[in-house]
Amino acid sequence: MVEHIKQALSQGILTLTIARADKKNALTNDMYGALADALTQAEKDDAIRVVLIQADGDMFTAGNDLAEFAEQSAGNGPEELQVVRFVRALANATVTIVAAVNGKAVGIGTTMLLHCDHVLLADDAQLITPFVNLALVPEAASSYLLPLTIGHVKAFEMFALGDPVDAATAVSWGVANRVVPAATLREEAQHVAERFASKPVGSLTAMKRLMRDAARITDQVNSERFIFRKRLKSAEAKEAFAAFADKRKPDFTKISG
Repeated sequence: MVEHIKQALSQGILTLTIARADKKNALTNDMYGALADALTQAEKDDAIRVVLIQADGDMFTAGNDLAEFAEQSAGNGPEELQVVRFVRALANATVTIVAAVNGKAVGIGTTMLLHCDHVLLADDAQLITPFVNLALVPEAASSYLLPLTIGHVKAFEMFALGDPVDAATAVSWGVANRVVPAATLREEAQHVAERFASKPVGSLTAMKRLMRDAARITDQVNSERFIFRKRLKSAEAKEAFAAFADKRKPDFTKISG
């Protein structure tokens, strides 16, 4: 088990817990690798009927670890980006995936939900997609899936402005199933996962395959990744990460895209 990703298998439910609360559950390359491995294993292991994703602390995830982003922007990051494996595993997953979201879900913390089959939001949850604020582009096929789910104008606003979307709004837009009290989030998610685990798994898998165009989603993932990598090395991205490190507001006005 990789540090900061806890795994537990019980009653056919593989629970993956993001456990880096002291760093706002920001996801590192190793954490992405552990999540990708777990999803890959879930596709092969008949004992796993449902995957439940949750997080410790008061925040689902701050998204990608920005220190690693800055390293990648400077050309010093790892050769193999495990986030790519994780996103592709999500895109091609046939196992039922349940998410229990507490507090802020930033960046991929929101976009991963578009690949989940049942999403519960705590009443304190906020979905935030600050890609343009970081001079980047959306990932995890969200540039296709989010407009498909909530419409172009709402998705454009979420991506371009990066303002938080509260739990009730996210449910009304169809991004999540329902809002529950933060105190009972895990209990509710466990109950939902148990209900799915009791269903005929072959039927659930076949239904999910019919409902999702995995090839189309994977193509979008690949297109986004190509542009994302270019943006990561752009002058705008370097300014965004420098401003973050310096705790100041970035100035993009003198940079020409």
